[in-house]
Amino acid sequence: MKNNRIERHVSRLTQNTLALILAGGRGSRLKHLTLWRAKPAVPFGGKFRIVDFPLSNCVNSGIRRICVVTQYKSHSLIRHIQRGWSFLRAEFGECVELLPAQQRLKDSWYAGTADAVYQNLDIIRSHSPEYVLILAGDHIYKMDYGPMLAFHVEQNADMTVGCIEVPVDDAKAFGVMTADSSGRVIRFAEKPENPESIPGRDGIALASMGIYIFSAQFLLDQLIKDADNTSSSHDFGKDIIPDIIDSHRVVAYPYRDMSGDQAYWRDVGTVDAFWKANLELIGITPELNMYDHEWPIWTYQSQLPPAKFVFDDDDRRGMAVDSMVSGGCIVSGASVRHSLLFSNVLVHSYSTVENCVVLPDVNIGRNCRLKNAVIDKGCRVPDGTVVGEDREEDAKRFYVSPDGVVLIIPEMLGDSEVHRAR
Repeated sequence: MKNNRIERHVSRLTQNTLALILAGGRGSRLKHLTLWRAKPAVPFGGKFRIVDFPLSNCVNSGIRRICVVTQYKSHSLIRHIQRGWSFLRAEFGECVELLPAQQRLKDSWYAGTADAVYQNLDIIRSHSPEYVLILAGDHIYKMDYGPMLAFHVEQNADMTVGCIEVPVDDAKAFGVMTADSSGRVIRFAEKPENPESIPGRDGIALASMGIYIFSAQFLLDQLIKDADNTSSSHDFGKDIIPDIIDSHRVVAYPYRDMSGDQAYWRDVGTVDAFWKANLELIGITPELNMYDHEWPIWTYQSQLPPAKFVFDDDDRRGMAVDSMVSGGCIVSGASVRHSLLFSNVLVHSYSTVENCVVLPDVNIGRNCRLKNAVIDKGCRVPDGTVVGEDREEDAKRFYVSPDGVVLIIPEMLGDSEVHRAR
């Protein structure tokens, strides 16, 4: 009976929550991958886009009122959401609403994360939520937001911040907080030069996941106050949180799995991190289980035939080993090893692909040798192309990351006619 009461309590909380996914950022550290698309629209995991993960988390958590805030080069993002997320029913109070920058309250575009929410205050009010869940649209993870909402209520918090533990050397890219023994946040710094370690745990910092829960009226009051502050950059991490931690109750919610360990969460904000996170999925037991029927990741995908592998000669065998190959792919007399092929990838005879992440609609010609690369959607790789064997030569034509991952986009191959709404 007790468990039923808890489930009903969480269900009521999720039903009274409006989720806002902030998906307007470019993600410049991903270099050319975000030349023609916002970071949340970047493909990930063979058939998904990054934004599918927070969207799926909301639906699986029972939060069915979702707004996606867009701005930078959002065409492919909007198109993807329209095609893949139209199954929610308005008749049942469900929706995925797109909120592009439209100067509703100002004569300017979104100036920061807080301003992006503030400029949609009238839309938020129209939903009459009791709680507002604010999510970054550019991280990879699976999370039930229900327990975090329950934690927010139990702690009598004005704001709750989802947090993870990261090495201090990596913490410069995040908001870093210090919490007291009760979990109350007492210090917060956005992307500090010298991140503060958790007391008693040198080398480990407590970092914000970009997940915030607010009691709705409190959020509205703080956004209006911030909008009137001409010296503010109108950002949650830089302005809102530091301004309220002394006067209001801001608490940290540690994100852990069922065993109490640090749960899976990835910021795929660099080419190296993107490449690594995709190839992690190939492992026998990856941390992110894409085959979890209890917590599916929803997406839009074209109706495609199964993957096909053709030719079985000694020097011309179509094969893939330790790899993930999506629908519509044809590996024709080529070898694919420890790589991830997205939909509609064609690899021609006598080519080898190793440690590569190949995005949709790529055509790899004959006699190519590709290694340690990310190949963007729509690339037509010419016959005989060699990548990943000579860093200096690669850097003359393509982008080479600090860890030596080669990023190739159509423009680097001289293809200016490829469809840019990627």
